[in-house]
Amino acid sequence: MDWFADEESCHRFLERLRWPDGFTCPHCGAWEEPYRATRHRLMCRVCRAQSSVTAGTVFDKTRTPLRSWFAAVWYATNQKHGVSALGLQRVLGLGSYQTAWMMLHRLRRAMIRPGRERLAGVVEVDETYVGGPDAWSRKPRQKVRKRPARPKSKKSIVVIAVEVLQPKGFGRVRLRRVAAADEDCLLPFVLESIEPGSTVHTDGSAAYRSLPDHGYFRDKTVLLGSEDPAHVSLPAVHRVAALLKRWLLGTHHGSVQPHQLDAYLDEFTFRFNRRSSRSRGLLFYRLLEQVVATTPLTYRTLADKYNR
Repeated sequence: MDWFADEESCHRFLERLRWPDGFTCPHCGAWEEPYRATRHRLMCRVCRAQSSVTAGTVFDKTRTPLRSWFAAVWYATNQKHGVSALGLQRVLGLGSYQTAWMMLHRLRRAMIRPGRERLAGVVEVDETYVGGPDAWSRKPRQKVRKRPARPKSKKSIVVIAVEVLQPKGFGRVRLRRVAAADEDCLLPFVLESIEPGSTVHTDGSAAYRSLPDHGYFRDKTVLLGSEDPAHVSLPAVHRVAALLKRWLLGTHHGSVQPHQLDAYLDEFTFRFNRRSSRSRGLLFYRLLEQVVATTPLTYRTLADKYNR
């Protein structure tokens, strides 16, 4: 709050982030100092088109002051285990839970940088189940004969890729929710997340059998009948899976629905890959850099997606 005492200082800071070499008109591409109109509008001197520093970003058409947005970014990046919408509402004194929920989901959208580098070296890949416990349902009014209850699973399949450092330690991670643990779902994840030429350590699943055809070296460990348990044969992915489940249970009390899981996986990836950063201010700066480069997301779109 001392750094950004008013809305004007917030807009100036975003201008330096979005246009480090000076204002560039988003309509005609002219590179020239704009006219500064009221309500923080910027008018191009060449084409006379009006724009703003928040247009086309996560902050597009927001009614929440930028000072509150900056405070939310600072609070989200400074909390080691993340923050819930209710906690953000209490800290910032927001009038509604929906506003805090929308702000966090917009920030989660910006946490994954497009075109990021793929994992390389030795990479462990495996799947885990997230969610539950399973819900049990029974058909109502069964008078003649009661059939056994059928399980209706609420678990989601999450595939995890973790860099294994030498001589010890873990590097970056990639996570994605998939529809099934088969080749059609797992192979595209590996191709998008891991650099060709890397050594991919997997279990004996047939879903990874075509990895050598795509330029990867596969290190296969068959777990069926093995004396070593899975967490010993593939320690990296099982450690990350345990941290993910503990984070979802501790910070969000396990109340993450399957159709909401993608956004939370992005946040976990952002936090895990920057776990060794000692500068909270740098994380604040990096996230704002990605915020101004991320396309907007409306509340109606979020509500339709997460309430279906």
